Amino acid sequence: MSGPFDCPSSCPALETRSAAFDFPLGQVRRVAALEPEVDETKRNLLKLAAVAGVLGVGVGGVVGGTLQYVQPPTVGLSSYPKVQLIDTDGKPLTTDRVDGGTNASAAEYNVATGELILFNYPLRNEPNFLLNLYPKNGLPPSLTNDGAENVPGGVGTHGSIVAYSAICQHLGCPAPAIAFYPPRTCSKSFGTLSFYIHCSCHGSTYDVTNSASNLTGPAILPLPQVVLDVDPTTKIISAIGMTPSSPPVKGHLDTLQGDYGVGNTSALAKESPVILCVFPS
Repeated sequence: MSGPFDCPSSCPALETRSAAFDFPLGQVRRVAALEPEVDETKRNLLKLAAVAGVLGVGVGGVVGGTLQYVQPPTVGLSSYPKVQLIDTDGKPLTTDRVDGGTNASAAEYNVATGELILFNYPLRNEPNFLLNLYPKNGLPPSLTNDGAENVPGGVGTHGSIVAYSAICQHLGCPAPAIAFYPPRTCSKSFGTLSFYIHCSCHGSTYDVTNSASNLTGPAILPLPQVVLDVDPTTKIISAIGMTPSSPPVKGHLDTLQGDYGVGNTSALAKESPVILCVFPS
């Protein structure tokens, strides 16, 4: 039966077909009595092996050099840098500006501050809350239950200035979905504690007076805490690391890996929080 590509006997390029070529690929055949047996499959494999050997010698260095780029190099830092914090007006951030020094009522930020005060550290994609937990009216927290002083890692006149990661440790919701809730923002309180960091994504809550430990799940790890350093002369605040007990920032296998460093300074930014008073039962 003729097919669409059959050439008639009148084709000028047609040669007489020899029955010697009618055999399955790889089958041992005999063409003539004096011709040795030939295994076509084995011969082809040997040819390919020879060519591969030549290419391996000739381009081995190129292939080896290329393989290192199959997986991109990890971006990050080798150690925690000292990064000076810059206030929203472009001036160096000092403890006197944050907590008012001996005049707490003149503090720029306090436990009642409604806007989120954020800065990135140590990487550009790792935001953190800056908090001053001292009361707005300057009265000792023991009299009002509206603030805290001398908290773990706290710096400043009252030991009330702290910084925590602004990425939730549950599924990584960042600020403003996770936010600081000033006193009595919600009716929910934990004993006398009515201010905390709460995530509106899934309800995780963190104790800002105790190293951002967990108050409610579903998160089971605390927020990483930034170590703050204060220059004794200028009172300028710098970030110099994370506390030894801090887990990695959510979304990073290592807090130092996953983006480029922020540089020598990190500026504060203000953002409106997302408030949702829904807590796990």
